[in-house]
Amino acid sequence: MASFHLPYALHGDGPHKVIAVHGWFADRSAYEPVVPDLDRDAFEYARVDLRGYGEAKDAPGAYTTAEAAADVLDLADRLGWERFSLVGHSMGGSVAQRVVATAPRRVRRIAGVSPVPASGLSMPPEQLELFASADTVPANRRAILDATTGGVRPAAWLDRMVERSLACSDTKAFRAWFDSWSGDDFHRDLAGCTTPALAVTGSLDPALSAELMRTTWLTWFTRGELVDLPVCGHYAMDEAPLALIRVVEDFLRADEA
Repeated sequence: MASFHLPYALHGDGPHKVIAVHGWFADRSAYEPVVPDLDRDAFEYARVDLRGYGEAKDAPGAYTTAEAAADVLDLADRLGWERFSLVGHSMGGSVAQRVVATAPRRVRRIAGVSPVPASGLSMPPEQLELFASADTVPANRRAILDATTGGVRPAAWLDRMVERSLACSDTKAFRAWFDSWSGDDFHRDLAGCTTPALAVTGSLDPALSAELMRTTWLTWFTRGELVDLPVCGHYAMDEAPLALIRVVEDFLRADEA
């Protein structure tokens, strides 16, 4: 079997290299709302498609955060990026933490956007069923989107997000990814980690909240930071793109101690 390499798109030619990892509901197109206004002189961004998504929709795999971390490191090697920063949304935040746990010396900074903690995400039975059956029930995907953005987003946006999710993801991979990001617990591998780490949450997101980050992310990363965006839910790239760019890029360009 031919070896697999993550598909990617590059933006900018700056000296600070950044790999951006998408979440459960989208491929690398999740970051399209922020692409036009990125600082391309300071940074070079690589947006990737994880296995089961986008250009890698048909790629075989285990669809786990550990496998994805290896894929990200393989991409960095192919790009010649010895050191780089990471941006990860939701599930992609878990993948980014796996990369740090696997190769901490290679990661300059990590920014999680509503990141799933490295301890996984436990859910009550009804919520678990909603998420676990979202692979084959589009209405469940819509319900998840609505709940995690505070129930205040337009119906057309919810519908569009569901349509994109269905189009860009493989059903079996989508289900397998859920088991990994919700159930994997590798937080002990991050205990005492000194990599500068920013968690960005949205005040309208009841699940991956600022409070959750205080009891997870900020306890593992000794140089952890937290920003809670007002009037924003789980999808900051869509809901508050300019605010997200400013917060993340200011963090990424901060001098290392």
